[in-house]
Amino acid sequence: MSTLVATEFCPVYAPFFGVMGATSAIVFCCFGAAYGTAKSGVGLTSMGVLRPDLIIKGIVPIIMAGIIGIYGLVVSVLIGNGFQQKMSLFAGFIQLGAGLSVGLAGMAAGFAVGIVGDAGVRASAQQPRLFTGMILVLIFAEVLALYGLIVALILNTKASTAEC
Repeated sequence: MSTLVATEFCPVYAPFFGVMGATSAIVFCCFGAAYGTAKSGVGLTSMGVLRPDLIIKGIVPIIMAGIIGIYGLVVSVLIGNGFQQKMSLFAGFIQLGAGLSVGLAGMAAGFAVGIVGDAGVRASAQQPRLFTGMILVLIFAEVLALYGLIVALILNTKASTAEC
């Protein structure tokens, strides 16, 4: 009877869900980071035509978009360190949830950073007093990915307690 329970709760396909969690974390975060970088970069280059002196100041949204990709990398590595050939279905599902939480939050944050960065960089070139407001909105957009990172870290600690 104990062998039946062990194979029921620890099936051979359980690690697949953990792998999909690690993949989701890095892929979705990088989608968001790439979009944020591209969209902000377009705004930066458009602004740089008229105000090349503000290019270094306007690179802030691009840096913030890149940080989102790092969140996905961190969670992917942490999930990957928990892989085992024989693991519980519970651990696999928890790892999938951790990857999806940071990945989807990072993608949403990347979209927000890109849109705000594009419009904010162009607007701050015309009115320098808007720069502080742009930075505040970028921080609020970036923190969405940080929320996903925090949830993923908490979930991933729960996956390490699961046993077969």
